[in-house]
Amino acid sequence: MDTSVTFSVNGQERTVATDSARSLLDVLREDLSLLGTKYGCGEGRCGACTVLVDGVEVRSCVTRVGDVAGKTVLTIEGLQKDGSLHPVQEAFVEEGAIQCGYCTPGMVLGAVALLRENPRPSEAEIVQGMDGHLCRCCGYPKIVKAICRAALSGEKKP
Repeated sequence: MDTSVTFSVNGQERTVATDSARSLLDVLREDLSLLGTKYGCGEGRCGACTVLVDGVEVRSCVTRVGDVAGKTVLTIEGLQKDGSLHPVQEAFVEEGAIQCGYCTPGMVLGAVALLRENPRPSEAEIVQGMDGHLCRCCGYPKIVKAICRAALSGEKKP
């Protein structure tokens, strides 16, 4: 049964008429044409579908769109500001942490959430914090280096 669900996506209030039990991932991709969020496992285990809801990392494939009503959703498309990449995005590029790129949007948003929670994580804390984000290319060493770089770049900003 369709209902109207209103939430903010990347700074814009959006209303969709849909079944509130549909996955947030499906609504983002199919209804709102935000294709950066990827379908991976469909079970919330791989992290490819990661978005931030009210600043908290969630797996959009197992999150019902009705559960985000009235909340703020940030996808990879909304991360850059004024045409400039977010420091985490910059660090992923600079460290070569993007291989096939499929997991990258979820990895980046997971890293953003991690660094908001812990701005100066150790490598061990990064590994633990990113647990559940799978990279099929096995680019983990570069991903960890990128998150370390992003943490350092955050310290240099006023």
